[in-house]
Amino acid sequence: MNPNVTILKTDVLSDNWYTLRKFTFAYKKPNGEVEIQHREAYDRGNGAVILLYNFSQRTVILTRQFRLPTYINGNSSGLLIEACAGVLDEADPEVCIRRETMEETGYEIESLEKVMEAYMTPGSVTEKLHFFIAAYSSSMKKGVGGGVEHEHENIEVLELKIEEAMEMIDSGEIMDAKTIMLLLYVRLKGIV
Repeated sequence: MNPNVTILKTDVLSDNWYTLRKFTFAYKKPNGEVEIQHREAYDRGNGAVILLYNFSQRTVILTRQFRLPTYINGNSSGLLIEACAGVLDEADPEVCIRRETMEETGYEIESLEKVMEAYMTPGSVTEKLHFFIAAYSSSMKKGVGGGVEHEHENIEVLELKIEEAMEMIDSGEIMDAKTIMLLLYVRLKGIV
């Protein structure tokens, strides 16, 4: 742990959905001065995300679903196009993303490749995402997808040409950071 940081106090502000805490901490600056700071951090656990791609068809599988935070921040429909993702809930990232892929898209993937880990909003959210890619084919479609009812998911599965997905980034139709990162990754690496 960083010897220049000392947590002095932690207050739970909310534990309704996940946990929002307020931290009071001492931070020793490079000049030796100690400064008391206050920050809030939202802990929703870590997650995993995957982009399914088909090399020969040059397609990707994405999802579209309602996201309240985007709605209250100016997304008039609240619908967001995303790569399949989910919270780990204490599971191994690979186990989690296989489960989420089946629940959200209906595809049972055979092999996957972990490509990176990243903090998405490090100024306020503790979550670290594990990023995966996997090839898919029509023979891997084992379920309907769409999410799980008890989680109130209403997910539309989209199969798009990679060129169309890239254009949707340019047009602003795809605005989800994790999805943009994975689309750019497979494009940069020449995977699709």
